[in-house]
Amino acid sequence: MNTALLNSPAATLETELLVLTAADTQTDTGPDAKPRPALLTADAALAAAAAAVLTSGEFKGGANETVLLHAPNGIKAKRLLIVGLGKTDKLTPQSIRNAAGTAVRFAKPRGIRSLAFALPESPALNPAAATQAATEGAFIGDFDPDTYRSDRKDQSIQSFTLLAPETAELKAAHQAGFILGESQNFTRSLVNEPGNKLTPTEMGRRAQVMAHEVGLHCEVHSTEKIQQLKMGAFWSVSQGSEEPPALIVLRYEPANAPKDGPVLGLVGKGITFDTGGISIKPSDNMEKMKYDMAGGAAMIGAMRAIALLKPNMRVLAVVCAAENMPDGKAQKPGDVQTAMPFKDGEPGKTIEIINTDAEGRLVLADGLTYARQLGATHLVDAATLTGACVVALGMVTAGAFSNDDPTIGKFLNAASTSGEKFWRLPLGEEYAEQIKSDIADIKNTGGRWGGAITAAEFLKNFVGETPWIHLDIAGLAWVEDSRPYIAKGPSGVAVRSLVEWVKGY
Repeated sequence: MNTALLNSPAATLETELLVLTAADTQTDTGPDAKPRPALLTADAALAAAAAAVLTSGEFKGGANETVLLHAPNGIKAKRLLIVGLGKTDKLTPQSIRNAAGTAVRFAKPRGIRSLAFALPESPALNPAAATQAATEGAFIGDFDPDTYRSDRKDQSIQSFTLLAPETAELKAAHQAGFILGESQNFTRSLVNEPGNKLTPTEMGRRAQVMAHEVGLHCEVHSTEKIQQLKMGAFWSVSQGSEEPPALIVLRYEPANAPKDGPVLGLVGKGITFDTGGISIKPSDNMEKMKYDMAGGAAMIGAMRAIALLKPNMRVLAVVCAAENMPDGKAQKPGDVQTAMPFKDGEPGKTIEIINTDAEGRLVLADGLTYARQLGATHLVDAATLTGACVVALGMVTAGAFSNDDPTIGKFLNAASTSGEKFWRLPLGEEYAEQIKSDIADIKNTGGRWGGAITAAEFLKNFVGETPWIHLDIAGLAWVEDSRPYIAKGPSGVAVRSLVEWVKGY
């Protein structure tokens, strides 16, 4: 999709579809209060064109509500689409992001291939933040998951024009939105692939191609390197599959980054298909387990955006990709595995396998250790790790855990900017007790209660004193039902927040 920033009066612009936004200005909360939708524009011609529908009562200005006018009076656009933003006092950049996505998804099935979106005028909105959000939202709305349908009709939007002042600040915001939107969609394209198409090897190949395109250094290793590094936890997951594992390492190293500055390490779970192994999953919905690599895909997408945005900061990513399969070589409940040691000569932690379906934490354990070995001074991992986190927070908010208050504080501030929802959950010795093993150092599950927390406590064993964040994105990585602004399927969650976190340093 082509996108442009244009400083042009919306009323005089010739376009297939002009998109305006409106908010409900009603402040009375009484039982008889009626919505008072108002356009977020000072243009009298636009206000006149929309006046009848805004006063008719059929459009209330609710979030992502739409109304379409054909051949609107007094303006040159062929069609006028008004998208609601909700209550005026609750406007955020996320409102704009969703509105732009809603406009794009409204246009796609109607054969409209180009549209112009007028940036809302409101003192409650920062123009740069709104510009970036609108651009991101347009790209997010343009993605559809029907890649392999033989009757697929490409309904992609060809042109999205954002009507806003062409200042240096807004141009930079527009470019950032373009990069982040495309990078989130890159992540979604990876997550959308079926397990027979996106094997661990193929995931590594696609990371290499992307890295070459944007100027990242990329290495992809397999069985020999994993065994050489003594990544016993990672290898234990992959040993039951005919598909070899892939250890993907991406590096962003700007020449002018301070040598004594932090090195941010992004670690992702890349289970390209998860049967559960010997502790096999129920067959219902198992087809969705192709998305068990969403954490790794988010790290690859974030690195793409980082390479293009060029922050003055060293960043590396480690993605451990494997299949979790139940053949005769697969690990079994009761087995004991030895994780990668942090230093040569030190013993690796021993892990009693209680449930082979708790495999994500095993690959992350070695991934976190390796990121530390490569010099990461701050760590963040992302994984579709536990159903327990979905039980706790639903499909609305992802879980966040940390051993360091300033580090998690930076991340939660980044998430508030990105519009993604994360909630910090606790850690503690009482939870750590639940994963103590009688035969080994730790076990890979701590029982039913507090399952998301005991999984995080397991990972904490592999970060040492390094400031660390764990993101459990199991509930948000897949959109179960289409929404006005995003298609059913992979969400690309965490990409925007990870990039904002990096920029915070």
